[in-house]
Amino acid sequence: MPDPRRFLFLQGPISPFFPRLAELLQRRGHVVFRINVCLGDKLVWRAPAVDFKGRLEEWPAFIANFLARHAITDLVLLGEQRPYHRVAIAAARHAGVRVTATDFGYLRPDWIVLEEDGLNRESRFPRDPQAILELAKDLPPVPAERLYADSFFNQAVWDMAFHLANLSPWPFPHFRTFLLHHPVPAYLGTGLRLLMRRRERRRTDALMARIGKAAPYWLFAMQMETDYSIRAYSRYPDMDTPIGETITSFARHAPPEAHLLVKVHPLDPGLKAWRRRIGRMARQCGVAERVHYLGEGPLDELLSGAQGCVTVNSTVGVRALQLGCPILALGEALYRIPGLVHGGGLDDFWSAPQPPDRVLAEAFLRGIAWHLHVRGTYYAEPGLTAAVEAAAYRLENGLVGKPVLPDETGVSPRLSG
Repeated sequence: MPDPRRFLFLQGPISPFFPRLAELLQRRGHVVFRINVCLGDKLVWRAPAVDFKGRLEEWPAFIANFLARHAITDLVLLGEQRPYHRVAIAAARHAGVRVTATDFGYLRPDWIVLEEDGLNRESRFPRDPQAILELAKDLPPVPAERLYADSFFNQAVWDMAFHLANLSPWPFPHFRTFLLHHPVPAYLGTGLRLLMRRRERRRTDALMARIGKAAPYWLFAMQMETDYSIRAYSRYPDMDTPIGETITSFARHAPPEAHLLVKVHPLDPGLKAWRRRIGRMARQCGVAERVHYLGEGPLDELLSGAQGCVTVNSTVGVRALQLGCPILALGEALYRIPGLVHGGGLDDFWSAPQPPDRVLAEAFLRGIAWHLHVRGTYYAEPGLTAAVEAAAYRLENGLVGKPVLPDETGVSPRLSG
């Protein structure tokens, strides 16, 4: 039995994942604390907790004192770049408290990441190719089969309940949201886009039939501007800027028969009229007939047929690695490693895209699978239980960021209740 630890949970997935994980850790003999900073937190976490109702300026002293007073050994959270979390992580590091960040996995669809300190630029995973090869040499392959299905319905309902609750100033009058957009128009826009998926898919199918297999194309994988991967781990203030850079370079340097497909994120709220914006950029560069907006489309098919994929730091890049598609990462991404991504810039990516080294790519995928991930989901059973049990195993045994191999069932080791 591991020595008892003292866990502090801050904001996590808007799901039962953190409450269930905390309950399991308590049953295993550990001590659990929770701080709520908004009304949405109280909806997610029904167990006893401390409510912080002060101003953000008061948070540094509050969290530092809390960590010391309760002898916290572990801080657990999602979204290490959220304003409250950045401050908490700095205080934890100063106090020698271990920090674990979780999020959707770099691998999809039924993987969850658990990392020390943070993701992308903050990740402790090695960036040196030789170190990756050495680290992964005895690890098993990444399983291709999907074990667990998640629930988009649960995700959407719980997400709306959380963010709409936070519109109320009671009982947290000074809470500062990490959202860029007001949730009401964002939800309405996302809902409208989802209703239009079939029409957008027909448009994509017609476009691909028109381009044909003979014409080369490149894919730009958009991300949501609310994603902290854009705000914290790139030089871009928005998505317009990298799209504009990419289209300008494409117009100047791509073969005249080439096409550029700009695929929107599936959950983009549509608050920016991306079809018009991208069309305007393309017209200004004189390539309106060769740059296309995609509102929907089969990612694997698009990547498999593409000459290359441009992204800022999307997990689409990891999927491109799995499919052997050349990648250009414009931001700080976990996979921005020599031998995995294109070594040049945008201008030469159109004429000589460098494919990922297959041996290094396989080592990288094995490494992140067994060092950084657990199998499971946030929003539906049985994946939720699998994720909770595997996360508890890593947390209580000090195995976050260390290799944990699958058991005979193909999942990470599980704990009995």
